[in-house]
Amino acid sequence: MKNITAGFNKIFESKIRLGIMSSLYVNDSLDFSRLKELLDVTDGNLASHVHALEEAGYVSVNKQFIGRKPNTSYTITQNGRKAFQEHIQVLENIIKNL
Repeated sequence: MKNITAGFNKIFESKIRLGIMSSLYVNDSLDFSRLKELLDVTDGNLASHVHALEEAGYVSVNKQFIGRKPNTSYTITQNGRKAFQEHIQVLENIIKNL
């Protein structure tokens, strides 16, 4: 019997990372506050998961000032989009074959 989870990307196993990638997949860019609100997570929790995705090359970070306030926004990278699509395809294959 074939391993149905072959092709899973372990970095997306966390529901927070899955939520970050899903949110960025359908939006051009989201800032820290909006992602935090969408996912209902703490600052530290979001920051650590975004950092892991950034280290993997799946998310890019843009830090700027709007007026005098710092603003951090995130976008999905081309590699991140491809990896996420492949992960979703594995999930779809599991559903179709069970």
